Amino acid sequence: MRFTVFNPEAERREGLKALLRQIDRQARFSEAHDWRHADRTLRRLNPDLLVIDWENGMRIADARALFAAHPTVPVAVLIDDASPSIVRALIDEGALGVIPRRMDHRLIVRAFEIVLLGGHYVPAGALALESPPAVPEVPVRRREAVLPRPRRMRLSNGLSPRQEQIMRCVHMGSTNKIIARTLGISEGTVKIHLASIFQQLGAPNRAAAVAIYNGWLAAQLQVLRPEHESAPRGVPGQHGVVPLRRPPGQRFRYPLPANDGGGALAAAAEPMIPFGDPAAETGK
Repeated sequence: MRFTVFNPEAERREGLKALLRQIDRQARFSEAHDWRHADRTLRRLNPDLLVIDWENGMRIADARALFAAHPTVPVAVLIDDASPSIVRALIDEGALGVIPRRMDHRLIVRAFEIVLLGGHYVPAGALALESPPAVPEVPVRRREAVLPRPRRMRLSNGLSPRQEQIMRCVHMGSTNKIIARTLGISEGTVKIHLASIFQQLGAPNRAAAVAIYNGWLAAQLQVLRPEHESAPRGVPGQHGVVPLRRPPGQRFRYPLPANDGGGALAAAAEPMIPFGDPAAETGK
């Protein structure tokens, strides 16, 4: 499959790629950082899905022009504000899916799959004509307080028992040579197994393979958090959010001993009469 991801920030585009690799491990990607770049990319390539990571500065008019120029490309929009007005506007312009960013990453992947199949995905309550009446909160016993916390699932489907042994060795930081000696196989066989593991997991390197295998992928998707929950960013031409140096007046001082009053110290080994004093030589 071929996907096109659209967001001005490269870090967020990498997060979208990590999500879409769960649909197709061998997926190919093209990126766009603005509307004109997205239009050129869609004219050159015909992706199976266009994923837009919506930001507050984006306009519906720009999306309307892009959707009208490429009506055959299915579009899924990842958004913070799932209000009825914005969701309705995007759906009316041609988006097949409007997905809240607060959803679990597994549900986001399922929503992408629905759009790929030609269906529509709209968050619950986003297209309500009237706001639902307020319902008084009733204390409900949560299941989490009764049931034990579910164990983290490992993405090991498709891996052979030998490949799972190799992944456990990689997780412990073993090199290919050490893995070969431990399992009693050649180093070339280890490399072949690792290449197959990377392809099945959709991982570019050993660290990413360990993260995906152990179910740590969700931690890598924190770049897709809503903007008001993300770390503060610097503004060009202004002081940084986090100072690189401590302001003056807060210099560290070593504690003084109990018998030291903190006064000026007398200089040692100073001559009482300066060397070469004419008056002293005359007195001799």
